[in-house]
Amino acid sequence: MNQSRPKVKKSRALGVALTPKAVKYFEQRPYPPGEHGRGRKQNSDYKVRLLEKQRLRAQYDISESQMRRAYERARKTDLKTGEALVIELERRLDALVLRAGLARTIYQARQMVVHGHIAVNGRKVDKPSFRVRPDDVVTVRERSRDKYPFQVAREGGYAGEGETPRYLEVNLQALAFRLDRDPNRKEIPVICDEQLVVEYYAR
Repeated sequence: MNQSRPKVKKSRALGVALTPKAVKYFEQRPYPPGEHGRGRKQNSDYKVRLLEKQRLRAQYDISESQMRRAYERARKTDLKTGEALVIELERRLDALVLRAGLARTIYQARQMVVHGHIAVNGRKVDKPSFRVRPDDVVTVRERSRDKYPFQVAREGGYAGEGETPRYLEVNLQALAFRLDRDPNRKEIPVICDEQLVVEYYAR
């Protein structure tokens, strides 16, 4: 979901750092952008739930229609809908490319997938929304391995951005990882009160 809005400004508006670069700016100005940013208050139930939904969407860089489809799938599971929703989003190929340390941001991970650099079980996949299943093996395609972003990844350049989740088995030297099992909500490093998102869609 390409958006031209500056990521730092968007991070401040949503109250969550969307890129490593945004972290230091967010620490300096932890309030919404604009002349009246300091004085704004989220004072209605609807606004609070809307903001939480937008915050979750932004962390996965997905459209509203993609978010709604994920919510509908989550409703049909045996888990709590909010937890199932976050797990559903976390199984996206671009999200796991980011978590594995092959990319620095969700935007870079999405671009890697769209440009055909990623394979799942040996077959090229260029859809960021592709849902990875347990035991699937994700690799950087042979022809792409010498590209600069993957050289950085191989040397652990992106891995320092966050801890590798326990549901992934990662081999950065081989530019590959495997999804061992479905994630648990507590293991997924997104900032969100998913119950508010469920309440937004259930209204």
